[in-house]
Amino acid sequence: MKVITLCLVLLVVTGLSNHLSAQDYKLAMGIRFSSASPTLNNSVSVKYFRNETDAFEGLLSFGDNRFGIGGLYERHQLIGGTPAFTWFYGGGAYLGFQNRTDANHVQSHTTFLGPTGIVGLDYKFQNAPINLSLDWKPELDIIPSINFVPDAFALTARFTFK
Repeated sequence: MKVITLCLVLLVVTGLSNHLSAQDYKLAMGIRFSSASPTLNNSVSVKYFRNETDAFEGLLSFGDNRFGIGGLYERHQLIGGTPAFTWFYGGGAYLGFQNRTDANHVQSHTTFLGPTGIVGLDYKFQNAPINLSLDWKPELDIIPSINFVPDAFALTARFTFK
């Protein structure tokens, strides 16, 4: 939690400085570091901007006998008139699979499916092809049973392309 707070403060301070430029990328790819609870936790992230404000983000998550894939639509809004620093919100869906082994060494497979929302901060560094995002992405499992997963915080670092 301290890391997330520190990153949030860094993003806000950087966003309020006068050394920022306009967002100058359409595509970004990188790694999303997340809390372990959601189906889409630590993931590979690909974000594509359709225009100045609308983006699509794809997430591919794997590890610890888990695999998940998800897609999000995100709407970006300027913070303080600075194009390199935005806040965003949106939603999407995910599908995940998990293998579990019980105490008797019996394996079971669980499928997860549901909607997800997202709200966060996004920053693109002026003279470097680096983008950082800090977000909250709660999930609502519909399958295998109704389960709300609120503790889904993440920091994403991406390499940007024009």
